[in-house]
Amino acid sequence: MPHPVRRARLLLALPVALPLLAAACVQKDDIEKASYAIMSGGPRPDVLPSLLTTPLPFAYPRELYAQKVQGNVTLRLYIDSTGFVHNDSTIIVESSGYAGLDSSAVIGSRQLRFTPAMREGKAMPVLILFPVYFRYPGAAPLPGDTILKKSGTPDAGRGTANPR
Repeated sequence: MPHPVRRARLLLALPVALPLLAAACVQKDDIEKASYAIMSGGPRPDVLPSLLTTPLPFAYPRELYAQKVQGNVTLRLYIDSTGFVHNDSTIIVESSGYAGLDSSAVIGSRQLRFTPAMREGKAMPVLILFPVYFRYPGAAPLPGDTILKKSGTPDAGRGTANPR
């Protein structure tokens, strides 16, 4: 179970998008530069990327759904200047504790598309934290689920998974 302060910091960081210097292809050096930019407060976009993909492509694993397992997965996504997610740079920042939920989140992220982030009118690549919420209908809410109630429903989170 993650420390509540760390979880709060992570949730506050969700809307933060940070640039990578090279957009042509994602390499380990690019990710390391982006990590440095995150820590040093590097240039930030004027306009954050916006999710275009509907419906969300996250499948709730059948076995875990049948067991009423719930969890959150936080992914770090590299979104290039055209709005595509580079799959080879996606990592799990915070695991749900269930390999099936984590795997489903990573697989679903491959289908996400965004409007690109913009800085001074030019599209730019960014790193973002993207939460995926796996919730069983009618089950007791998990600690911190108040973030999901912004639209009035428990399933109103950014990346809420659906059973398939």
